[in-house]
Amino acid sequence: MVQAFGMMLVTGAAVVIAGILLGWSADRIANATGLGELWTGWVLLAGATSVPEFVTDTSAVRIHAANLAAGDLFGSSLTNMAILAVLAVSFAPGGQKGITGDNSGLAMTEGSSELLNAGLAILLTVLGTAFTLLHSSISIVGVRPEPMSLLVLWLLGTRFMYKRQQPRCDHRGGATSLAGEPVINRIRRAFWPIAIFVAGGGIIFLVAPGFARNAQRFAAISGWGDSFVGTWLVGFSTALPDLVSSVTACRLGAFDLAVASLYGSCAFNMVVFFVMDLVSTRPVFSLLDPVLAVSGALAVVLMVLGLAVVTLRRHVFPAPSLRGGVLLGSYCVAILIIYACR
Repeated sequence: MVQAFGMMLVTGAAVVIAGILLGWSADRIANATGLGELWTGWVLLAGATSVPEFVTDTSAVRIHAANLAAGDLFGSSLTNMAILAVLAVSFAPGGQKGITGDNSGLAMTEGSSELLNAGLAILLTVLGTAFTLLHSSISIVGVRPEPMSLLVLWLLGTRFMYKRQQPRCDHRGGATSLAGEPVINRIRRAFWPIAIFVAGGGIIFLVAPGFARNAQRFAAISGWGDSFVGTWLVGFSTALPDLVSSVTACRLGAFDLAVASLYGSCAFNMVVFFVMDLVSTRPVFSLLDPVLAVSGALAVVLMVLGLAVVTLRRHVFPAPSLRGGVLLGSYCVAILIIYACR
């Protein structure tokens, strides 16, 4: 058990380095290309930091540990909200005005796009949770309707958000809309950030496969079960890139990027069910323990609380650090509930 846990710590160290590279380069890509922090965080950074879930969970399904994989997906979303709580506490005195209308550091700029990001992530998680309890055995050309609906909804929502996002100034005060600039100039300016971003994603891709093997071994030895170990330990481990990249983005002042990445990662976790279903010999939702619906439901609750952390105005809930503390405490309670239901 010690060896399996130690190997997870070693791979976690590599993930930390990769997370720093991803957070720094994503901020540069957002500003160099004019894509903006919200969309870059939702798609690029969230996708890259979700590589551990993607590789770990598809590997887990192949070794017949579907409960471990699904627990990781819901657990990673839970952990993302714990990360949001840590950011709210750590960067509350930052002195930059945001959606809360106060001077808290962690806050999104006011507008419907940010609410749409979080709302879509919450909707996808609600559906993913429901499918663990209610699912069919129908297959259309080898594809099941439940995971396919998650993928289609994510694609439609992502396209809608891209069309809807408005040109705005970045956190350095420069315009992120570069519509009048030749595309070749944007690519040239973003070349090195993109190269560093790819390198960070490559590091995660290389070290992630070891997570599934070590986690399943740890679950068997500890006797805690795949569902709980997947939700707590593997979920925390695979969320390390989100933690490091989000902290890096916040230190750079890219708060929209950090928050969009966390909710984008929660949404991307549900899309991973589609890939898991493709590599599974049976419908993936039919393999899951119904107790995982508890993990999913708690993830939804924390995502709603997380949205409140970055949207409630000062006169409703005065202290950003207190909001973060409530969210972090809720995460701890959620883990205890999942442990009791294992």
